[in-house]
Amino acid sequence: MTTKATRAETCVLACAEAWRGAGEILASPMGTIPAIGARLAKLTFSPELLLTDGEALLIGDVPAVGAEAEVVEGWLPYRRHLALVATGRRHVMMGASQLDRHGNQNISCIGDWARPTRQLLGVRGAPVNTLNNPTSYWVPRHSRRVFVERVDMVCGVGYDRAAAAGPSATRYHRLAHVVTDLGVLDFETPDRTMRLRSLHPGVTVEQVVEATGFELAVPDEVPYTRAPTDEELRLIREVIDPRGMREHEVPPA
Repeated sequence: MTTKATRAETCVLACAEAWRGAGEILASPMGTIPAIGARLAKLTFSPELLLTDGEALLIGDVPAVGAEAEVVEGWLPYRRHLALVATGRRHVMMGASQLDRHGNQNISCIGDWARPTRQLLGVRGAPVNTLNNPTSYWVPRHSRRVFVERVDMVCGVGYDRAAAAGPSATRYHRLAHVVTDLGVLDFETPDRTMRLRSLHPGVTVEQVVEATGFELAVPDEVPYTRAPTDEELRLIREVIDPRGMREHEVPPA
C-alpha cells in the first residue's frame, strides 16, 4: 500500500522528473526541493546524472541535503563549470521572481530598471543558462506576483525573445518544466506559451488559473502529478532529507 505523500514530497518528485533520462549531464538545482529532487533522480531513474557539492567538487555518492559527500569524483572550478554551460551539458533548475507566458524570467529587480522599487539577486548567469542548456524553474509559491503578464526585466530568455534573436539564440534554447507548489507547467503548445501540464493532488484547475496573472493554456483533461512510490518516499524521508527540510519550503497544504 502506497504511503500518502505530502505536497512537498510531490514537488520533490516533480522536480526529479525534469532530469528523467537526462544521461551524463550536470544537474544544477537551485533551492532545497530541487536539490532533493536531483538526488532522487540520481538514486532512481537517472543514475548517470552528475551532482556537485554546490561549490567546486563533482561528487560520487548521494549525501543527505546539508551533509558532506564522502566520495569525490572530480574537480569542477568555475571556468570548467562555464564550459559545461556553454556546451549544453547541464540542466539547471532556477528560481524566478517573475515569469511570463513565454518563459521570460526576472530575478533582478521589481519596477522600472532605471529606478526599481526592489533590488533582487541580479541577472547573474540566467541569459547564458537559458540560451545554452536546458532550463527548468522552481516556484515554491504560485501566485500572480510571480506569474505576470510582462516581467519587469528579462534575465532568463523566453521563447518569444529567443525566436526574435534568431538561430544563434534558438539552437540550444529549451525551457523544460516549471514546477510550483500547485502543479507542473511546460511550453508544449504551438506558440510555445505556458501550459498547465499536471496538477498536484488536491489542487484544482481553477486554483492554478486564479493564481496566474496571464491566460494559461489549459488542456481539456489535466492529469495529476505522479505520486512518489513507497521506495521514492523512503529515499526522500530516510536517505536524502531525513531532517525534513522540504516541509519548510512547501508547508503541508
